[in-house]
Amino acid sequence: MAATRIVAFFNLKPGVNVEDYEAWAVATDLPTVNALPSIVGFEVLRATDKLGGGTPEYQYIEILDVSDMDQFGKDVSTPAMQAVAGAFRAMVDVSFIKTEPLAWEPKK
Repeated sequence: MAATRIVAFFNLKPGVNVEDYEAWAVATDLPTVNALPSIVGFEVLRATDKLGGGTPEYQYIEILDVSDMDQFGKDVSTPAMQAVAGAFRAMVDVSFIKTEPLAWEPKK
């Protein structure tokens, strides 16, 4: 079974310090989420600019590759993950989007 990819787009809430958020992401969010049994991969990306110029609508993007959505539900319901999720929600305004790849075949 292919992994489900969840993409999160978010901005820091007013008053949240960039350095504080990024230190928390590196020390807490990344290692905790990557250790979950259902996670194949998890990364946090800082948006830098738009191609062609301009400021992106979002400051950060997260990409979560989930091997089993049922297990993911169990993983994120633990007290430890609820604490991490609560800290995250206190710092950001986020939109999570569940995705699936389009099936296609290369030209022969």
